Amino acid sequence: MQHNLLKQLLVALSVAQLFSVGADAQSKKNKNKSEDASQYFLLKQLADADSLRLVEIYKDLHQHPELAFTETRTAAIVAKELKDLGYEVFTGIGKTGVAAILRNGDGPTVMYRSDMDALPVKETTDLPYTSRATTKKEDGTIVPLMHACGHDAHVTWLIGVAKMMIATKDKWHGTLVFVAQPAEEVIGGADAMVKDKLYDKVPLPDYLFGMHTAAYAVGYVDNSAGYRMAGSTGMEVTFHGVGGHGSAPHLAKDPVIMAATAILDYQTIVSRSVSALNPHVITVGSVDAGTVANVIPDKAVLKITTRWYDARDRDIMTNGINRVDSGIALMNNLPIDLYPTTKMYKSVFPVKNDTAMVEKLNKAFDKNVPTMKRLVGKPPVMGSEDFPLLIINSKKDPVYTFIHVGTANLEVCAKYSKEGIYYPYSNHNPNFAVDLSAIPFGTIVGTTALLELFK
Repeated sequence: MQHNLLKQLLVALSVAQLFSVGADAQSKKNKNKSEDASQYFLLKQLADADSLRLVEIYKDLHQHPELAFTETRTAAIVAKELKDLGYEVFTGIGKTGVAAILRNGDGPTVMYRSDMDALPVKETTDLPYTSRATTKKEDGTIVPLMHACGHDAHVTWLIGVAKMMIATKDKWHGTLVFVAQPAEEVIGGADAMVKDKLYDKVPLPDYLFGMHTAAYAVGYVDNSAGYRMAGSTGMEVTFHGVGGHGSAPHLAKDPVIMAATAILDYQTIVSRSVSALNPHVITVGSVDAGTVANVIPDKAVLKITTRWYDARDRDIMTNGINRVDSGIALMNNLPIDLYPTTKMYKSVFPVKNDTAMVEKLNKAFDKNVPTMKRLVGKPPVMGSEDFPLLIINSKKDPVYTFIHVGTANLEVCAKYSKEGIYYPYSNHNPNFAVDLSAIPFGTIVGTTALLELFK
């Protein structure tokens, strides 16, 4: 009898203990959910409270675009905003770059990067804050200017995130570094900042993080592991010839014809020399030759970009371009001293996001940003970025992730989607537009990422 009573008592205690453990687990789960909701509520409250100011900053930046390595006005705005917040600020790095640092106890070093430069594109959006800016290039030509790639939003996000990280200093510990980089569009700014002793001023990061506008709807974010953006190599080919009268081409050596032949022949490299299974592109984006209709000039200049994911394909395309150029010179019976000359620009490797870092951030996004719609399985793109050059040759072994944040108007996206068009526009187009609701949303995404990386 006593044995049975003892047995029943032990069973009852075990059941009670199980219920207690279950209750503790449920309590912990509820606490975590509450903390997640609390973090999002706090960040949304901070972003909403600052949204009017940030939108005005964005509009101002949009109306005052600046080309690569001339971003003096933009850099001054970034420097002032970060100094006013209490960051230690360094300017003039890599000509116009800005870096800022905030030490907040022991912990990892996290770097957040945005780029600042615009493009020589004439805006056609008809927005109230449309850019009507122009600038004179080194050759004396006047060109229109536009933020057709969203770098104005990137700078605004950086300013907004910097303020939110100050407001949440009790929730993270470590060293925070912000970088406002010049000249991403010409693939030169990141390397220029590193060569100009960026890391004599700020510490090397453990984590590097960056965001880019994308032409899908606000609320959608692509943060995927592995290769995400292509490598890029730029080059300039000058075809030399013998000038003459337009009525007597037989007395000249026409570099315009040579350049036109080359433009078409380059595409045979794409279709016949590189495997069709490997993503690769050759694009001639600029042709400069002559001034009037009835004069054959003595030179024609092509500006070329190649995109690739395999460095062997890069070499095949570069060598192929050189062979095409030499073949055209031979075909036109040019002397050796008039053979085409080639100037190589900066080359960047593909963007390859760190898997563990991507997974860490995605878990945080899924928990803490309920309004986010995370894109899964989106393929890599052929666009390029010099973002990794900030750390790729460093002595440390930092990791990075570069994410794309949707900035297109939801209604516009829905309208185009019904017509079978996935994007209402794309980067570098004259109608590229960032919906203003993307400004506070981007600051929430950026701050969520930084807070998670400091854990």
